[in-house]
Amino acid sequence: MKALIGLEDGTVMTARSFTGPGEAVGEIVFNTSMSGYQEVLSDPSYTGQLVMMTYPLIGNTGVNPEDMESLAAHPRAFLVREYQDRPSNHRTTGTLVDFLKQYGVLGVEGLDTRMLTRRIRMVGAMKALVTTKDLDPASVVRRAREWEGLVGRDMVAQATCAARYRWENNRPAPADSFAEGSGFKVVAFDFGIKHNQLRLLARKGCRLLVVPASTSAEEVLALGPDGVFLSNGPGDPSGVRGVVDTIRKLLGRVPIFGICLGHQLLGLAYGGSAYKLKFGHRGGNQPVKELSTDKVEITAQNHGFCIDPASLPKSVEVTHINLNDGSLEGMRHREWPAFSVQYHPEYASGPHDAEYLFDRFMQLMRQPN
Repeated sequence: MKALIGLEDGTVMTARSFTGPGEAVGEIVFNTSMSGYQEVLSDPSYTGQLVMMTYPLIGNTGVNPEDMESLAAHPRAFLVREYQDRPSNHRTTGTLVDFLKQYGVLGVEGLDTRMLTRRIRMVGAMKALVTTKDLDPASVVRRAREWEGLVGRDMVAQATCAARYRWENNRPAPADSFAEGSGFKVVAFDFGIKHNQLRLLARKGCRLLVVPASTSAEEVLALGPDGVFLSNGPGDPSGVRGVVDTIRKLLGRVPIFGICLGHQLLGLAYGGSAYKLKFGHRGGNQPVKELSTDKVEITAQNHGFCIDPASLPKSVEVTHINLNDGSLEGMRHREWPAFSVQYHPEYASGPHDAEYLFDRFMQLMRQPN
């Protein structure tokens, strides 16, 4: 089925839908991972986006329940060079096309992903419309430009959970309090959390209670946690309502570990400011340097915004930088037990180089406050 892709800069491309008729508007971005497309699709950080894979053959490993990073798929459209309809992986339990149809994600193939990636690198991430219903190029471009965009919007409201739950036996279990037993009690804020973050914290022996983004500091402290985890999530950190004030009230009261959007929100709570990256960092091959050791980690990343290190107070130390563009990738507070990274140490999907950060969080909770 013929499809058109229209970008706000006037670019129009033809493609084919492999999921049937549909239409999706959002911010078009690219991901450079060579595998792990199911983890990409089930990452809530892609809410409001149209995701294009730079690796040309997608679908050949199928899908399976074990690789889900949330309970659904979140991009509005999935763009690939060539869709492979006959998966050969021994873990496969279904096809990508059925998976996309299940969650209402428009899938298109047959476009020049190399050209479009180069265009996004030159111009930046753009508003775009993908459609099988409107085949008028001028109309498609106009409608892409009319979309409101992600800047300043609270996308977390679409991605967070509706109620508290425990993470038990590698799955959510409805609950209002921590499970009985030993191990650190960790409140995890769900801004669009990935399941492997919870899996790794549980593997370290934590008792986890996941709470909605709107949960107040008073509610968190009343639970008596040993630590607070700030998850990843979609969109502009400056648009998320109420959370920065909550984090400010928790600083110095309980150890805090933030990842991705959680890192950005923590930066705003410190008094810093955020800015939009030209085309973002998305993929499993981003080099990050830890300044205290000069060690380089290859990391998985997915974000379009960043904290400006020049805006941070002297009480905050920059700990990691991106070697591609020098942007801030990690920071810690010099006085309070709080640290964060921009990238994804839970590696789903991506390299395992940064898993040590979860151990660092455990060590922080062992120290007397």
